[in-house]
Amino acid sequence: MANVEKDPVTGTNTTGHEWDGIKELDTPLPKWWLTVFYASIIWAIGYWVVYPSWPTLNDYAKGVWETTNRLEHAQEMAAVAQSREVWTSKFEGKEISEVAADSELLNYAMAGGRVIFADNCQPCHGSSGSGAPNYPVLADDDWIWGGTLDDIQQTVLYGIRSGHDEARVSDMPALVADEMITAADADKIADYVMKLGGQGGSDAGKDLFDENCAACHAEDGAGVQELGAPRLNDGIWLYKAGKDGVVAQITKPNHGVMPAWSGRLSETEIKQVSIYVHSLGGGQ
Repeated sequence: MANVEKDPVTGTNTTGHEWDGIKELDTPLPKWWLTVFYASIIWAIGYWVVYPSWPTLNDYAKGVWETTNRLEHAQEMAAVAQSREVWTSKFEGKEISEVAADSELLNYAMAGGRVIFADNCQPCHGSSGSGAPNYPVLADDDWIWGGTLDDIQQTVLYGIRSGHDEARVSDMPALVADEMITAADADKIADYVMKLGGQGGSDAGKDLFDENCAACHAEDGAGVQELGAPRLNDGIWLYKAGKDGVVAQITKPNHGVMPAWSGRLSETEIKQVSIYVHSLGGGQ
């Protein structure tokens, strides 16, 4: 049985436990600490009552106030949208070309488009449209699907190979992997593509190019925007540059995907970001 006694120095009872002659004092917790502890318990109980807390089988206890941070955020964003309505309402019913022609709306679209681009597009296309590996530059004049305001808006709305019914789709065949041509043929075609782009090469693969590639990329490699077939005569490459990169695409091509922003961004926001992209330097 524990031998409880009073410590002669502090006057505090011991717990009765002793180790190597050292006796443990039964010192009470500080009153301030106990006050904070019990206040925290009361606060937690109040929080459970007021805010959502306990899960149930099919739902959760919504609390007296029936609110969450998500709902509060939605309300705040709705208030922001209402405050902007004096401007955004002016975009309704206007074609993107009409917005761009209105200097007042154009300034608003540029300011908003810059923010929208930074939030949604910059991770793939880089700061100010500078591009990234396997993601196209938006600040030059090289456009696979066209660089007019309407073209850019169409791409932003529905994406590329996004799965949307209106998405733009172009699929280059895997000429070598599907045994349509041989690896030696691919090497000759790539050599000719290098020549088209002013990067050396030779005419050795011209006939093979005309037979297998010209229908989409044009005989001079200028590309066909209606088909989403990129230019091959400008030395600009979306994927790996150089002859090895061209051979890789001919063998088993990469096909990138851009998401459809319709339904994620409002029509006004899509017009704004499309106008901003058009302004980056390469808009047609």
